[in-house]
Amino acid sequence: MQNQERPVAAAIALVIENERILLVRRANQPDAGRWGFPGGKIDFGEPILAAAERELLEETGVNGQALRVITAVEALDEDEAGGLRQHFILIGVLCRWLSGALVAGDDALEADWFSLAALKTGDLAMSLDVVKVASLAFNEMRVEQESV
Repeated sequence: MQNQERPVAAAIALVIENERILLVRRANQPDAGRWGFPGGKIDFGEPILAAAERELLEETGVNGQALRVITAVEALDEDEAGGLRQHFILIGVLCRWLSGALVAGDDALEADWFSLAALKTGDLAMSLDVVKVASLAFNEMRVEQESV
């Protein structure tokens, strides 16, 4: 991949159901083989929430309702020599599970549900900030459920 000298915006879907959060194991760089949130690049003219719903369905077979943006994090994809190949801005979108049987699709090797406690053990190879973002998503979903 060639350095495009500007960040790429991507949406990540933060889906919590039954006190577990949905993660995918990435098939492609950056972070191939690591667990992270389903998501991907936002298409030109595509609203952020729509991108999160689309990527969620493509990567997991799950239909979700995007509720709101709750965070943004950066991901820097570096080559073996430490040179910057790509700079991503990942926009975290809190989503409600609606339907669908979980199946890894698109560029996901696996998809599964994890408790926050399981993430905190450090037993999974995860992308940067997964535990921090998952913790925030759990807190935001509690607020969402209390307001209903």
